Amino acid sequence: MILLINMTFEPTNKNNIKALCVLARKIWTEHYTPIIGKAQVEYMLEKFHSEEAISNQIKNEGISYYLLKMKGKYVGYIAFQERNGKSELFLSKFYILSGHRGQGYGREAMEFIEKAAMDRNLGKIILTVNKNNCSAIKVYEKMGFEKKGSVVKDIGGGFIMDDYIMQKQTGISG
Repeated sequence: MILLINMTFEPTNKNNIKALCVLARKIWTEHYTPIIGKAQVEYMLEKFHSEEAISNQIKNEGISYYLLKMKGKYVGYIAFQERNGKSELFLSKFYILSGHRGQGYGREAMEFIEKAAMDRNLGKIILTVNKNNCSAIKVYEKMGFEKKGSVVKDIGGGFIMDDYIMQKQTGISG
C-alpha cells in the first residue's frame, strides 16, 4: 500500500541549514540520550550536525541533505551520498520527529531515497544504525533492509559508534 502524504523534500542550503540544526538537536536529544548518553549526543551534534559540519558535508563530501516538510512544518531530515565507485547510496541520516513517527512519513521518505538511488543507477542502499537503537532497526527491517555486518568506529572525543551495517537492494543490478 502506498500512502499519499504529499510531503515536501526541501534541499538543504545556506538559507535553511539553521532550521535543520535545530531539528537535529531536538531529535537527537530526545531519541539518542537514552541510547548513547548526553555527552556523546552533544559531541555528535557538534561534530556531525552543526551548521559548519553540514555545510562542509554538502560542499566537500557530496552529501545531499533534505528537510522533510509537511503542512509548512519541518518533521525530519535525510542525507545521503553515492559511495564505492557509484555502486551504492549511503543513507547517512534518516530522522523524523517523535510526534510524527508511525504516520507514513518514514515510508514516503524511503520511497524518495529509493528513487534517488534508482535515478543514479545504484543497486543498493547502505546505512549504519546503532546496535541499541532497536526501534530504528525494526523500522529498517520492515522497509526491506537486512543486517550485513557490523562496524565499530572511533569518532574521537573518547566515543565510538557501535553499529550494524544494513542493506537494501533497489532492483537495479550492478
